Amino acid sequence: MDATHAAPGGLRERALVPVLVFLGMVVAVISSLGSPLVPTIASVDHVSLSDAQWSLTITLLVGAVATPTMGRLGDGPHRRRVIIGAITVVLLGSVLAALPLGFGFLIVGRGMQGLGLGLTPLAIATARDALPAERSRPAVALLSITTVAGVGLGYPLTGLIAESWGVHAGFWFGAIISALALTAAVLVVPNARGREKRPLDAPGAVLLAVGLAALLLALSEGGLWGWGSARLLGLTVAALVLLAWWTFHELRTAHPLVDLRSLRNRVVLTADVSGLIAGVAMYMLMSMVTRFVQTPSSAGYGFGTSVLVTGLVLLPFSVASVASSKLVPLLARRTSTALVLPVGCAVSLLSMAMFLFGRNSLWELFVIMGVAGLGVGCTFAVMPGLIVASVPADETGSAISFNQVLRTVGYSTGSVLSAVILEAHTPAGRLLPENSGYQAAAWLGCAVWVVTAVVTIVLPRRGARVRSTVTVDEELLMDESIADAETAEDSVSAVPGPGRR
Repeated sequence: MDATHAAPGGLRERALVPVLVFLGMVVAVISSLGSPLVPTIASVDHVSLSDAQWSLTITLLVGAVATPTMGRLGDGPHRRRVIIGAITVVLLGSVLAALPLGFGFLIVGRGMQGLGLGLTPLAIATARDALPAERSRPAVALLSITTVAGVGLGYPLTGLIAESWGVHAGFWFGAIISALALTAAVLVVPNARGREKRPLDAPGAVLLAVGLAALLLALSEGGLWGWGSARLLGLTVAALVLLAWWTFHELRTAHPLVDLRSLRNRVVLTADVSGLIAGVAMYMLMSMVTRFVQTPSSAGYGFGTSVLVTGLVLLPFSVASVASSKLVPLLARRTSTALVLPVGCAVSLLSMAMFLFGRNSLWELFVIMGVAGLGVGCTFAVMPGLIVASVPADETGSAISFNQVLRTVGYSTGSVLSAVILEAHTPAGRLLPENSGYQAAAWLGCAVWVVTAVVTIVLPRRGARVRSTVTVDEELLMDESIADAETAEDSVSAVPGPGRR
């Protein structure tokens, strides 16, 4: 281990996992504050709904841009400083968003809160380094789903606070829990010692930041600008060119921001590709459900629920996704580690099919979201374990951060896809889509989950098999059918390339 270890059984070591999980949940809850409050923000600050949507968009943009750089910095000797610094910025952003200073300050504050989205990969890297193996594996799985579970928890909390005390109270709540998270991190998060200080790939950080920002901006504003508009097409082309340039740069630089050569390892490639596609499908369902339940029943479907009830519909998603972290090791032992990812995809597919054929009552949607949380939780709980077992310790933060960025792109894409399909099924002159729009979107969601399952089965088996002596209990979800060499970490470390030691 490279990090400073607390004394075995010491208070600091016992408190580390709860504190790291709390950090992840705080960030997820704060990042979800924007979505349910968009209509209220538009009303309070006298802006259009499209402008108010930036209270959510800016958080995702800043998070996607900052996460890779934070991950690389966190792989060095300053991980504790990066974590504490990021939480401090989130706290200041929460206070700025909470103060009644106007819409511009709210957007700046929400952007500062977005920096917290890069904390989960650093928490996973900390757990790997600072805990013994038998504790780090379940901690990594649990931390992986905090971003997912926190969204389902954040929506009902946001609805309750907004309905009771107003829009600014939601951001004051974010400030309070951020202050608690900062205090806990200062007291518990250990220093990372023995880490080599490596130069930051500044050109790579800039290229990735601008490319990702352009791509996510195009996805978020496409409906407003028009999907065939010259402005949107130009921005998309620019984003793709910048990301291609970034890829070329990362493969040639001695100290890359993200070591793309790790994708030669089929385990890492599977986790990244499936994370991207699964993110699309997950947010398609969440976007459809939140919109469907709030639709007035006069439209011929929907339940006309409040923001609070809409949030409660998502609560089973959070509970089931957290419970899945306990289910994954059991499932791996009873079946095969190679089956956990496709099984999670199959359960998620079932939830999408249930929405397709059975959304006539509110209780059905509660059940659907519980099943979805179980499937998504199993899927996302596996991915960091695969990556952690397959990359060197000093690449953990960067590799997990890249996976997190791909998930964010998937989330944005899924939200956009559901909106585009529903818009296409909205008759001219009407505000609400036909029920057939939800049918079409759900069919596409089913197809996306099928593709994800196929990727998790086919992609690892196309790679060269390597022999592994690692058991399920020793490395979470490594499988002898996936690896045939000494360990997955050895197979990645053996890949020639700059930055490898």
